Amino acid sequence: MSDPRQHAWLDSPLGAAVLDLETRVMADALGDVFGFELLQLGCWGSHGELCAHARTQHRSCLAPDAVGPGAVRCDYEALPIASNSVEAVLLPHTLEHAPHPHALLREVERVLVGEGHVLVCGFNPYGPWGVRHLVSRGRFPPSGTRMLSEGRLRDWLGLLGFEVTEAKRYLFAPPWSQRISERSRAWLESRGAQFAPPLAGAYLVKARKRVRGLTPIRPAWRRAPAVVGGIAEPTSRNAA
Repeated sequence: MSDPRQHAWLDSPLGAAVLDLETRVMADALGDVFGFELLQLGCWGSHGELCAHARTQHRSCLAPDAVGPGAVRCDYEALPIASNSVEAVLLPHTLEHAPHPHALLREVERVLVGEGHVLVCGFNPYGPWGVRHLVSRGRFPPSGTRMLSEGRLRDWLGLLGFEVTEAKRYLFAPPWSQRISERSRAWLESRGAQFAPPLAGAYLVKARKRVRGLTPIRPAWRRAPAVVGGIAEPTSRNAA
């Protein structure tokens, strides 16, 4: 079911600032993603807001609590999507509250076409945002039951045959201040990645589904020597 606490938090000044920043980060990451279909798994913000800049022809939202045009309600571990049929999948903090995050990633690998992209947003458990999540006993941000590190996500993607093509750390504004000015927030975002990347509150990982090429092996056809009267007929190689 939909968590009203999450929607209320995203409507707050702090949550709205996070969503606005992630929309801009996602717009840059989707710049080279083309194709017919993009799936957003999980509800994060207004319908279609995060993937509004995608260059795919269609965009759909799938989640147990999905609502709105183009939305499909389903379980994360059993997506009603044909295998090898979509070009991109977006996971905006979805792994943080999915019951079985690794099973969800396996479903993502199944539905993606070869060379398709998956984009994952996650909160950094080792930065200030992770500290607040820990001291609040998982109640900040609302509905997130766990925070996955970028390193663990990379390991999971590698095991499933993905190649990480881009990673970006963002959200350097502190998680306990809702009154920070837009100017200060912009300055922190522009400088934080240069001077304090481990303190980023969140990260974006973009990966491509690798396709293992098969090299055809040609059979070595060799004509058997003719046998005349029980003796092999000489060939041009041993006739001399």
